[in-house]
Amino acid sequence: MLTRRELLISGMVTAAFRDDTLDLVAKAVSWADKDAVISAQDEDFWAKIQSAFTQDRNLINFNNGGVCPSPRIVNEALRRQIEYSNQAPAYHMWKHLEPEVEHVRLRLARHFGCDKDEMAITRNASEALEISLLGIDLEPGDEILTTDQDYGRMINTIKQRERREGIKLVQVSFPTVPNSLQELVDAIESGITSRTKVILICHVINLTGQIWPVKAVCELGRSRGIPVIVDGAHAFAQFPFERDDLGCEYYGTSLHKWLMAPIGTGFLYVKRDKIKDLWPLTPATEEQDDDIRKFEEIGTHPAANHNAIGEALTFHEMIGAERKAARLRYLRTRWIDKIAEEKNVRFNTNLSDEHSCGITNVEILGLDQGEIAAWLLKEYGIFCTTINHKQYQGLRITPNVYTTLSEIDLFAEAMLKACREGIG
Repeated sequence: MLTRRELLISGMVTAAFRDDTLDLVAKAVSWADKDAVISAQDEDFWAKIQSAFTQDRNLINFNNGGVCPSPRIVNEALRRQIEYSNQAPAYHMWKHLEPEVEHVRLRLARHFGCDKDEMAITRNASEALEISLLGIDLEPGDEILTTDQDYGRMINTIKQRERREGIKLVQVSFPTVPNSLQELVDAIESGITSRTKVILICHVINLTGQIWPVKAVCELGRSRGIPVIVDGAHAFAQFPFERDDLGCEYYGTSLHKWLMAPIGTGFLYVKRDKIKDLWPLTPATEEQDDDIRKFEEIGTHPAANHNAIGEALTFHEMIGAERKAARLRYLRTRWIDKIAEEKNVRFNTNLSDEHSCGITNVEILGLDQGEIAAWLLKEYGIFCTTINHKQYQGLRITPNVYTTLSEIDLFAEAMLKACREGIG
């Protein structure tokens, strides 16, 4: 039991620093239009949001799909807890800070729409999904079904089981720009055999931004007795949804992407009745079989990283998931409309709201996409990532809530020049 002095110190840690970021956001939200589409175009509102970040505006970051910067309030929470930990790590971290993960667990679970005892805090989506993919018992010849556009690290995870245990990886193709979501469900169904024991799908394809009909795939899997693992690395906090909108048994995501939490944070959801039979990556006792926390037993780790998730979640909830998604789509529409009529432009993303949100894959035909990315960085200070897939190539463009209209317009201007004049 903590002494009065210990309780006082612990309270000082959580409340000692408070900048005006959340107050600023709260005031902006109070007078923002409640209609998400209208507020998405309110530059006075988004100027307040932009001011919550400490950005180098000499570099325009359009690779938020990789990792997002955190708002200032998150960085300050991280900093002060690291400093406090280092005063007496074994005592301050384990006695005062580590227990706070339970508050983070509760808040994330409430936001995702699950019970807190189904929510494990991980370091990223890869770790969460590796727990799922490696922890399910399989026999030689059993098949894990996924697509040929799923994330490379997860494919490699399955391939390791293939080499080590004799299971089989099965990958299906699907249209890069589908005309309907049913085409995606049909692709998965076409790959199911009597040996299919697990299905892995991306909630959002990281290469193109394609949103998958997760619930329909989960219903398909359930009808065949096949569990579905969902890679939500690029979905959580990009657009609104909850667990019941998905119906999956396993869901892994990174929180340092669209939630803008500290780098090296994520979560794993496991449906309660699946926890016992899912092996953790690191050993746990038999008494922990039913405990979601067995997936967090990674040894000594910083408490600050997972504790600061709470500030990121507050920032996200104050903006509002609907408003945020509408803003991301508005920013995308602004630059797309300026280049869409160019004959040598191709979008490797279905641009309807049902199919995508903040991620767009665009290609300028006849040019090397890697050279375009290098040119954008050198000439305009615009940083984006190049996608090379056997079915397509392009630039993945992912702005975020701190992105300004002038940055969007500069990108559109640069792309128009590349389209019409080349980059030589």
